[in-house]
Amino acid sequence: MTLRKTLTLALSALTISALAGTAIAQDRVLNLYSARHYQSDELIFAEFTRTTGIRINQVQADDAGIMARLRAEGAASPADVVLLVDAARLALADSQGMFRPIQSAALNAAIPPNLRAAATPQGVTWYGFSTRARVIAFDPARVRPEQIATYEQLSDPALRGMICSRSGSHPYNLTLFAAMIERHGEARTETWLRGVVANLGRAPVGGDTDQIRAVASGECAIGITNSYYAARLMRSARPEDRAVMERVRLLHPNQATSGTHMNVAGGAVARHTRQPEMAQQFMEFLATPFAQRTFADANNEFPAARGVTIDNPALRALGGASGAFKQDELPLGDVARHLTTAQRLLDRTGFR
Repeated sequence: MTLRKTLTLALSALTISALAGTAIAQDRVLNLYSARHYQSDELIFAEFTRTTGIRINQVQADDAGIMARLRAEGAASPADVVLLVDAARLALADSQGMFRPIQSAALNAAIPPNLRAAATPQGVTWYGFSTRARVIAFDPARVRPEQIATYEQLSDPALRGMICSRSGSHPYNLTLFAAMIERHGEARTETWLRGVVANLGRAPVGGDTDQIRAVASGECAIGITNSYYAARLMRSARPEDRAVMERVRLLHPNQATSGTHMNVAGGAVARHTRQPEMAQQFMEFLATPFAQRTFADANNEFPAARGVTIDNPALRALGGASGAFKQDELPLGDVARHLTTAQRLLDRTGFR
């Protein structure tokens, strides 16, 4: 064999080896479609890569954008895991066939049944990985806690013109209203919503933080918000943010009855993943104590997994892992069945 032929064969072998190595490396990349835009999540991804060798290739958009992309890509989608930030959005994506059910003893042991989709013989389609309480911010100079001790009391005519809220159709509110339907039925919830609309102090506008600020400024006496928005203000480096929280009080509704409504941010294995085992491995990692504490301590979300300790002082002040407040345990998978009805009631009652 000539030297040239020997070198050619050697180079060919090296090329094949390099290509094989590249293919192996590519096999160790997980494609994540995420509606979570939090820097804290990068800590979780980095630790997953460190412990498994699997890199995360992340595509970010809002929930609607993620779902639109999955619909457009269809069976050709490269997505392996999908993360969304509300039970309503998770349920909608699930109803459109975007998720692949999985059988995971680890996830079923860690995540309570009420914080995940209902199980079927094929498995579970989505799991909540962090939770948020739907709490009431109020001005103690204008409202007594006993006046707003329950969500049901928000329709009391004595509160006329006092309430600030974001859009009724926003998923955070829509999921709460669907929970009211699950608990009280459609007719009673419609009557309640009409009372809430009558008590609005202004047209729904802005996000949850804006409702807290509106209470602090005196524009409203009552605001509806997710707990992690309040925790952000409490931990902010800006004195003006902390001053907002000094002017308002927070209340966990329904402590003597059903408990405070809880929503989730969660995830699922994508329907057309070509790497189901790797996708499930990542999902299970999100329920580990490391990931759960990162959600809590770095992003002010309550852990979804059982038995996780947290160090976040704002969450501890809000009840946190100490269990200082009673949580509604309605299964979010059951609540999600009423989302269309809830939207119909909002249209009828004029809660825009």
